[in-house]
Amino acid sequence: MTPADETVLAGHLQELRRGTVVVAALASLRTPGYGYALLESLGRAGFEVDANTLYPLLRRLEKQGLLTAEWNTDESRPRKFYRTSTAGEDVLAALRTDWRSLDAAITDLA
Repeated sequence: MTPADETVLAGHLQELRRGTVVVAALASLRTPGYGYALLESLGRAGFEVDANTLYPLLRRLEKQGLLTAEWNTDESRPRKFYRTSTAGEDVLAALRTDWRSLDAAITDLA
């Protein structure tokens, strides 16, 4: 693969992952977690997300009512913990259903 081909592929992979980070965040935050821990767990799962992508996404999902958030000030460093809301669970289920349909359609094309 030429460097130009690698650049094109990298752009397409970035675009594909950008759409899936919402699904990954909603699924992962069924158990409360804070941003940095979410970055680490997604990375361990092979889903690399940049902090500059994740933190604005978390704020947007909270604003949309798909995540709930609360500050934990019990530790020396306050952390904002996020959790998937009921509305977030509904959106996650719909996104997963659509994901499966798209995957089946792409598989049928092959």
